[in-house]
Amino acid sequence: MLFDLDGVVTPTAEVHMRAWAEMFNAFLADPSAPGGGDRAPYTQDDYFAHVDGKPRYDGVRDFLAARGITLPEGTPDDEPDAQTVHGLGNRKNDAFNAVLERDGVTPYAGSVALLDHLRDLGLPLAVVSSSANAPAVLEAAGLADRFRTVVSGAVATELGLPGKPAPDTFVHAASVLGTTPDRSVVLEDAVSGVRAGAAGGFALVIGVDRGAGAEVLTEAGAHLVVSDLAELVPGGAR
Repeated sequence: MLFDLDGVVTPTAEVHMRAWAEMFNAFLADPSAPGGGDRAPYTQDDYFAHVDGKPRYDGVRDFLAARGITLPEGTPDDEPDAQTVHGLGNRKNDAFNAVLERDGVTPYAGSVALLDHLRDLGLPLAVVSSSANAPAVLEAAGLADRFRTVVSGAVATELGLPGKPAPDTFVHAASVLGTTPDRSVVLEDAVSGVRAGAAGGFALVIGVDRGAGAEVLTEAGAHLVVSDLAELVPGGAR
């Protein structure tokens, strides 16, 4: 069982959404910001269309491309105030970490119920997240001991694995658990993550609708869409 983290196990997708909006809207409203393009305010639709579920720098890159804004690529070592793809990504990451440290995170009750059920069944579990912050989020949520492995954005970078919607991070997690895609389940709330599961030929791809829309997730390749993971627990919510 291969879980995305933000929006599936923990409501940190909401923190990511706020951090992205604050960062992009400050950039778009800055009259001195370079790159040209469409400077209309960033919206929730932009998040789901261009950012959700992707590695951080890919999200920056894809949103800017959609707006016709051209910035230098820069490097991961860029300062958060640098007007580069990596600078904007690092600025967003700082905003996310500030909120996480200030407010902490409480996992979805339905997700914990499913994790309890799967623990009783003895199934091996992994987190596969585009976020480099996944281990810190799991620690903050008190769930770090539930998963045999965590394939975070940092791990993907270290191993040279392309991010979602490519299936490679999910395939790697299945391998670490000693299994294969055709014997594994992917649980995702992001369109890019659902596409990754579908592209990898996983036995079951479960979409968790936290705002993307059941029809959109189904079209992306989800075999089943739920609104809460408690729906997957025998006797759970329906």
